[in-house]
Amino acid sequence: MAYLAKLKGLSQPLPGKTNIGKIAFSWMGGFIAITCLAMLGIFSQHLLLMGSFGASCFILFALPNTPFAQPRNVIGGHFISSLVGLIFFHLLGPDWWSMALALATCVACMQLFRVSHPPAGSNPIIVFLSAPQWDFLLTPTLLGACTLVIVALFYNNLPKQQTYPLYW
Repeated sequence: MAYLAKLKGLSQPLPGKTNIGKIAFSWMGGFIAITCLAMLGIFSQHLLLMGSFGASCFILFALPNTPFAQPRNVIGGHFISSLVGLIFFHLLGPDWWSMALALATCVACMQLFRVSHPPAGSNPIIVFLSAPQWDFLLTPTLLGACTLVIVALFYNNLPKQQTYPLYW
């Protein structure tokens, strides 16, 4: 019964409301970042977008001071997760158990290498659903993640009171 009682939570208050200026700043950062990826993709004729980048934008522009938003985490997390997904997909095949092993392994690897980035956790699933070749590691994964970090570097340092990144 003690275990089930834990499911109701601690009844702590909700976090405070976010300032409308901060919301607008985050909105614009996400807009600029995805616009850059889309435009670079059009001009280079390479896919540079994947679903996990939307969640990365939330972390980069709404929560830039968290460990998950730091460049090493964004780039390293996406790279490792896509690499693990590709290895499992190509070596073990597109089975449900292989996808589950890939996801579990990417979670462990991101923690092991200290590059945890929650949105990157979806990369193995993206790999299994889209069945890409090995070049997926370069485009969209690495080039896309690097582009997001470059946009975040310039954009998140616009406010005088903010410094991004906290570390590399």
